[in-house]
Amino acid sequence: MRRPHSRSLPDGDVAYFDRVARFYDMFSPDADADVLGEGIAQADRSIERVVDVAGGTGRAVRTLDSDERIVLDASVGMLTQARGHELDCVRGDASRLPLDSESVDAVVISDALHHIGDASETVAEVVRVLRPDGVLVVREFNPATIRGKLLVRGEHAIGMNSAFFTPEKLSRMLSDAGLVPRVRNRGFDYTVAGVKRTPGTT
Repeated sequence: MRRPHSRSLPDGDVAYFDRVARFYDMFSPDADADVLGEGIAQADRSIERVVDVAGGTGRAVRTLDSDERIVLDASVGMLTQARGHELDCVRGDASRLPLDSESVDAVVISDALHHIGDASETVAEVVRVLRPDGVLVVREFNPATIRGKLLVRGEHAIGMNSAFFTPEKLSRMLSDAGLVPRVRNRGFDYTVAGVKRTPGTT
């Protein structure tokens, strides 16, 4: 694992999550283990090392069975809670992951991509750290739905800088970064899994 870059972490919505970290798990629904597991199963390799990027308290990675589960987040408060669940933790910038190239079998970004300052840079970094045939699984909310529009307004009303993506836009982002995407559900909450193909395969 590489050392974190020296540049400052992006502000994003970090301050908010630092404030609510102690109570976050009490008021947040459990991560959907079946959906996340289905996304992880898209990988064409064994999954030994999973990184939960912008993972907060580690709700997503806690549902997964792998030898090494790492939570990477910019919020000190959220990582403190994740350590309480006996998870390995790294403080870092999602758009400049402090991880070696091709060192991870799977990456999960669950209900968090909209909080990251530069989503496209983050996806590019995930592609860099994924091993060939590894997978990125993104759980997000669709701003084109009625509930999605309310969520966007609500988060902006409390001062968050959230930027949401439709399933189609997120799929294009993953494809442009070199992943082969597959969308599950196109309703309010949806999942896109993108596989990093071995060079020379389709």
